[in-house]
Amino acid sequence: MKTRSEFLSGMAAGIPIGLGYLSVSFGFGIAAVRLGISVFSAVIISFTNLTSAGQAQGIEIIAANGTLIEMALVQLVINMRYALMAISLSQNLDAKFTLRHRLIAAYGITDEIFALCSTRKTPVTPGYMYGIIVVATFGWTFGTLLGAAAGEILPAELISAMGLMLYGMFIAIIVPPAAEKRSILLVVVFASGLSVMCKYLLPFISGGFTVIICGAAASLFGALLFPIKEEAKA
Repeated sequence: MKTRSEFLSGMAAGIPIGLGYLSVSFGFGIAAVRLGISVFSAVIISFTNLTSAGQAQGIEIIAANGTLIEMALVQLVINMRYALMAISLSQNLDAKFTLRHRLIAAYGITDEIFALCSTRKTPVTPGYMYGIIVVATFGWTFGTLLGAAAGEILPAELISAMGLMLYGMFIAIIVPPAAEKRSILLVVVFASGLSVMCKYLLPFISGGFTVIICGAAASLFGALLFPIKEEAKA
């Protein structure tokens, strides 16, 4: 019963993420169809991948008849940040998270799911994370289906506007803990400032590497300035 309660709690917490994903993946579905990818293929891509940037770059490579090596390298660069998120999130997992559960849950580690789980005050259980992943996956896949089916009906301006909803949702997840703890606020500000510097001072660095650099630097910044004492972890 407790596992079911955790699963339902995760589903409830994941509703905002699912709704945000639905709007963003709608745009991905339209973009995929415009590049000559079938509706079925677009849906399968979204069902097996929960990475907006990776998918967007992936369909561009497919449309350009790129090689598998090129696809692999692009996905590695863009999605390497998820490895860092997984390492960080592992510090907040419940003891029930066995290796089997970790391998399954790795499928659903995204920016928003990571932020939601990492800010939970109690350890994350498998049921809770599975609940979030189910809702998020449904929103991402169903949104792709709707967008692919819509084809080129909606104007590009509207699709671009809908894409901003994901950023708004992510900010909504970050703001509460940042407002509550000064340490989190400073880390967020540091990461944001470093991201801006990379954007304008180091434009030759790809977006994927920028995220990795900022994430690693912000984590080190937070660990050095605001170390967590062993007593606080217990």
